[in-house]
Amino acid sequence: MPPDSSTVQQAISSLYSLHHGWLQDWLRRKLGDGADAADVAQDTFMRILTAPEHIAEKQAGWALQEPRAYLTVVAKRLMANLYRRRALEQAYLDSLALMPELAVPSAEHQLVILETLQQIDNMLDGLPRKVRAAFLLAQLEGMTYAQIAAQLDTSERTIKRYMVQAMAQCILLAP
Repeated sequence: MPPDSSTVQQAISSLYSLHHGWLQDWLRRKLGDGADAADVAQDTFMRILTAPEHIAEKQAGWALQEPRAYLTVVAKRLMANLYRRRALEQAYLDSLALMPELAVPSAEHQLVILETLQQIDNMLDGLPRKVRAAFLLAQLEGMTYAQIAAQLDTSERTIKRYMVQAMAQCILLAP
């Protein structure tokens, strides 16, 4: 029988009170920044709090066997996302710096573009490297499937499969 919601709530509250300080200190050492550590620690607990109920049902009374190991795994994934977002943002800012001043979009438009790039990055995150590369070459560089096949040293038919896979991923994960 799955635990009731008050039991799960108490277990999560206990997890937070017992391990939040430790997690934030660990993250501060890893990230070198207190604000980032606080954000990632909070996101870690939010991720756990909003996890599907089947996770809670698998735990006996929602008591994690190794809470710090679990928190560390979740936090490492969130840190990877943070680093990827920052790298994407820096690449975008670098490309803006190369544009003539009159062609630079407004601050509001830049924010929309950056958010869109981050959504696309999230959608493509789970794809194999070559599938992601093929999709980006087609969408951003405007290359034909034949050109992509030559660059990735594969067949045009394989590129078509890659594109179907990438498009399906985007459709499944679209907001």
